[in-house]
Amino acid sequence: MPLETKSLALAVTAPAPTPSAIPRHVAIIMDGNGRWAARRGLPRLEGHRRGVEAVRRAVRVSSDLGVGYLTVYGFSSENWRRPPDEIEDLFGLLKRFIRNDLADLHASNVRVRVIGDRDGLATDLRELIAEAEEVTRLNTGLVLVIAFNYGGRQEIVRAVQELARQVMAGELSPEEIDMARICDHLDTRGIPDPDLVIRTSGEMRVSNFLPWQTAYSEFVFLPDLWPDFDDRAFRAAIDLFASRDRRFGGRGVQAV
Repeated sequence: MPLETKSLALAVTAPAPTPSAIPRHVAIIMDGNGRWAARRGLPRLEGHRRGVEAVRRAVRVSSDLGVGYLTVYGFSSENWRRPPDEIEDLFGLLKRFIRNDLADLHASNVRVRVIGDRDGLATDLRELIAEAEEVTRLNTGLVLVIAFNYGGRQEIVRAVQELARQVMAGELSPEEIDMARICDHLDTRGIPDPDLVIRTSGEMRVSNFLPWQTAYSEFVFLPDLWPDFDDRAFRAAIDLFASRDRRFGGRGVQAV
C-alpha cells in the first residue's frame, strides 16, 4: 500500500488529468475537522461546518472531472463514543446538508446513496435519507455515497448473518457462498470498489472504512486537514493515482 505523506496543495502545476487517468470511484476519509477548529480557537462545530463546505467542493470537482462515484465517510460506527453534544451536531449537519443541498444535487444530476446501519438513527433522519435517495434515484451523473453510521466490519457481519439465515431456511447451500454473493449482500452492492482512497489530516489508517471493498484500492494520505481540502489537493491526489502501476496481484508493466 503506497503511502503519500507530503502536502499536495502546493504540488500541482500540471494540467488536468486525461479522462483515462480519472478513477471511476474515489472514497474519502474526511479527517481533521476538530483539529482545524482547535488551531483557530473555534468550537468543533465550526470545524464540522467547514468540513461540509469541503464536501461540496469535492462533489463539484468529482463532477467536473468525470468521477463516477464519490464516497465520503460522514459518521462511523465508532463515532458514537464521542460526546453526545458533538454527535447531535453531526446529525444536525447531515440533516441540514440534505435539506439545503438536495435540490442543487438533483439539479446537477447527482444521485445520492447512503450506506450504513439505519436502525440506530432517528425517524426523521431516516425519512430524510430515504427522500434524498428517492428524489435522485434516476439521476445518471455522479453517485454521491454517504457512509453514515457505517462500520466496515459491522457491514460484513450483517452480510454474513443474512447469508446464514438463507442457509438455515434452505434457500442457499454453503458451497454457493462466494465473493460475488457476499458483495451482493454488502451495503455497497451495485457500487464498484474504490479505485482511490484519500485520507486527510496525516493519519495513516483506514478506520474500519470499506475493508472488503478496498482490497486493491490505491491510497493517498494527506497532511491537509479536511476543511482545507480543495480543488488543487483533490486533483493532485488524482495525479498521483494516475502515476501508479496497479497490478491487482499480478505483474506490473515494468516487470521483466
